Amino acid sequence: SGVSWNESQHCRLLAPEQLQLCRRHLEVMPSIVRAARRTQELCQQSFADMRWNCSSIQRAPSFGPDLLTGTREAAFVHALAAAAVARGIARSCASGELPRCSCGPGPSEPPAPGSRWGGCGDNLSHGLQLGAAFTDGSARAGSGGTPGLRAVNRHNGAVGRAVLSDSLDTRCKCHGVSGSCSVKTCWKGLPDLGEIASDLKSRYLAALKVTHRLVGPRKQLIPKEGDARPVTEMDLVYLISSPDYCTPNPQLGSLGTQDRPCNRSSVGSDSCDLLCCGRGYNTYTEEVQERCHCRYRWCCSVVCRRCRRSLERHVCK
Repeated sequence: SGVSWNESQHCRLLAPEQLQLCRRHLEVMPSIVRAARRTQELCQQSFADMRWNCSSIQRAPSFGPDLLTGTREAAFVHALAAAAVARGIARSCASGELPRCSCGPGPSEPPAPGSRWGGCGDNLSHGLQLGAAFTDGSARAGSGGTPGLRAVNRHNGAVGRAVLSDSLDTRCKCHGVSGSCSVKTCWKGLPDLGEIASDLKSRYLAALKVTHRLVGPRKQLIPKEGDARPVTEMDLVYLISSPDYCTPNPQLGSLGTQDRPCNRSSVGSDSCDLLCCGRGYNTYTEEVQERCHCRYRWCCSVVCRRCRRSLERHVCK
């Protein structure tokens, strides 16, 4: 993130399979860097209340076993990163940041009554094409693990882009006297990446364990359990079961949950029972200062007092 990415020599910092792409499309790198940073933020937000809280993503690109061995967690990260890169490029095209692309093509379907196509839509097709070339580079280049792992990573990246594609919707702006909205100008736009992360979190919870086996003339990803439903292009998939992440285990990429804050009154994944894995928790009282008794003073300020209050905190043993 501290690199300016304005010289082709900076591309040497990347993996070999991404080096040439970086040199050919150097202007895209700031968008990709922003996408990587957003992926980190959203992954940690999405799993903040779970035993695996995505803290290991901060070590990127030096991932641990939790994100290198085809786990369910790796499936989510690959899918989110793929969607983030494609979305970032699509939005940068529309904003005029990238010289080789511009607004997305106009929709083929007729506009709704009382509206017209216009504005500058996100260039999803360019984002998908260039994003796939960048994020799937290692999966196609024959490096980065076993053929099965590469197939899983490639599949999950495609799921992220498919979810992004499905999220493209119509945005409109009203025109008319005194906001009467007699005419609307509409375009196709992508939502905030947080919506994509939420969708992928649901798919993470329903992910399928698969194996990479020869089916007919080529190897395919098929469910590990014989009675499981077939894998679809919208399913996240994984190769190995994850640990419970309750106790530290560097070989499995588990950091444990000791000293994690928990919610004693919750019955969800952030509850002290689930998050602390039955080990119990410690309770302590913390005194905080906050603004209170605020009043509006004419004109024009708000005056508050500083009050102290005690908060009860709970952390896992």
